Amino acid sequence: MLRTHTCGELTKEHLGKNVSLAGWVHRVRDHGGVTFIHIRDRYGITQVLVDLTKGDKNIIDLVKSLGREDCIRVQGTVIKRNDKDINKNLITGEIEVSIQNLEILNKSLTPPLEIDSTKEVKEEVRMKYRYLDLRRDKLKDNIIFKTKAMQNIRKSLLSHNFLEIETPLFVKSTPEGARDFIVPSRLYPGKFYALPQSPQLYKQLLMVSGFDRYFQFAHCFRDEDLRADRALVHTQVDMEMSFVSQEDVFTIVEYYLKNLFQELLQLEIHTPFPHMTYKIAMDTYGLDKPDLRFGLHLMDITDIAQKTEFQIFQDVIKNNGVVKCLSLPKGAAYSRAQTDALAEYCKTFGLKGLSFIKVAHENNTLVLQTGAAKFFTNDLAKNLLQKIDAHPNDLIIIAADSYKVVSQALGNLRNKLGKDENLFNEKDFYFTWVVDFPLFEKNEAGGWDATHHIFSKPKEDCMNYLDTDPSKVLGNLYDLVLNGVELLSGSIRINEPHLQQKVFDLIGLSKEEAEMKFGFLLEAFKYGAPPHGGCALGFDRLTAIMCGEASIREVIPFPNNASGIYPLDGSPSIVAEEQLKELKLKIVKS
Repeated sequence: MLRTHTCGELTKEHLGKNVSLAGWVHRVRDHGGVTFIHIRDRYGITQVLVDLTKGDKNIIDLVKSLGREDCIRVQGTVIKRNDKDINKNLITGEIEVSIQNLEILNKSLTPPLEIDSTKEVKEEVRMKYRYLDLRRDKLKDNIIFKTKAMQNIRKSLLSHNFLEIETPLFVKSTPEGARDFIVPSRLYPGKFYALPQSPQLYKQLLMVSGFDRYFQFAHCFRDEDLRADRALVHTQVDMEMSFVSQEDVFTIVEYYLKNLFQELLQLEIHTPFPHMTYKIAMDTYGLDKPDLRFGLHLMDITDIAQKTEFQIFQDVIKNNGVVKCLSLPKGAAYSRAQTDALAEYCKTFGLKGLSFIKVAHENNTLVLQTGAAKFFTNDLAKNLLQKIDAHPNDLIIIAADSYKVVSQALGNLRNKLGKDENLFNEKDFYFTWVVDFPLFEKNEAGGWDATHHIFSKPKEDCMNYLDTDPSKVLGNLYDLVLNGVELLSGSIRINEPHLQQKVFDLIGLSKEEAEMKFGFLLEAFKYGAPPHGGCALGFDRLTAIMCGEASIREVIPFPNNASGIYPLDGSPSIVAEEQLKELKLKIVKS
């Protein structure tokens, strides 16, 4: 080995020992007759002392030639630092190494980003030089944390008789919500493999095979629009269990998450996690992934708005729309420019506009002022203030449109206001299970689409609605939400071929199409497929939240950028004409 110890290992217990360290030049400090080299590896930093008045001339010349990020090897003796020079922030802060030999293993160009700085660096630079970015403490610590999290979850699941089993990376292209990445076959021109969006069908086949408890850290490939919590390739903690109920799945997930937070963050999270129906989530928070760290609930005031003479309210209600509001504490201080900005934000979610009313305190009575207040009679104003439990200086933010548009706009606005107004503690972690999702929704053609997983089993008390009113069919579907982020999705699966075919029929998938896309799964179900269910947890999302990061790119070693490009290697890229000919492919210019 080129080194006897790492740069984060030496303490006063090693005084007098001859050691060899290898790493990168973090910093060089010239103090006249003495130079200090800070040598760094992923374990830490060690200070090396070079006495320019006594040292070997060759070593001194090498020291003077050192640049940032040169890769070096140092040999010397561990000595105690002067008391005034002790650095209590470093494990190695009580010692330094008196140099005896220096070897430059490889020189470095001047780095395009500062490794030892916390200054913000442009993302395109970080992505292009990711191998240097990974040397920086914050990103390095994130990757180490993610490794420990993987080991911790693996240990928890193995302790409950789960088997870690790999599923194929070349699969049949099947619809799963996003576009597939496809791979052309050289041996079978005109035919293609797909990279899996998830291991869904194969983990169900493992249940048919009798492997009753499966998991893997699965790479999932999805050609979809990107945002902070999405990537072209992401990792799931994928699991499936046989002979289980929804509650059994919850118990296992809560067990490994409780262990994870306890061991890695020293935080005690309380289990079991609370449950919330999809309907309550949408009615109260506007989104099916509610952030429970703060209040600011959506309130339905359609009954009161209907009695006003405000034409916008009247038109919306006649068209089966709703009128809902948020009551922002101390929001009455908002300027016209600020309320206009809120309205513009909501337009991005399809809402045409917002109405604003300020709550004032006059003569020991709460009153409505400004904006739409003029449309509320004294009695209606009193009813509104009572219904929303208003307080002086509140700002009532009102939206009127279809249920879907109002929910999406006010739900997202609520999250924005929660962050902008510091209504929650960033270090809090609030989990909740969202359950009882609808299985179907009407499409524009008047037919039915599956809202989530087409292999999800309807709840027993909803089976009759499959024939009479599919809108009332709730599924054994569940999401786990953490701080307003959908962390996990799963369901109890359909395991009977006739029920699966019934769902296919309902969404307009013919027997021929079903056979072409899912024939191998339907065939397997005919051989005593057991009841089973499972889930997939977004591992990158989880570790990003635990590390305090807003983007999953901060916990992925080599991610794509926000445009779906990998600046490091320049992919996607053009391939040689010879490769295309081998694959019987031709580029058609649009």
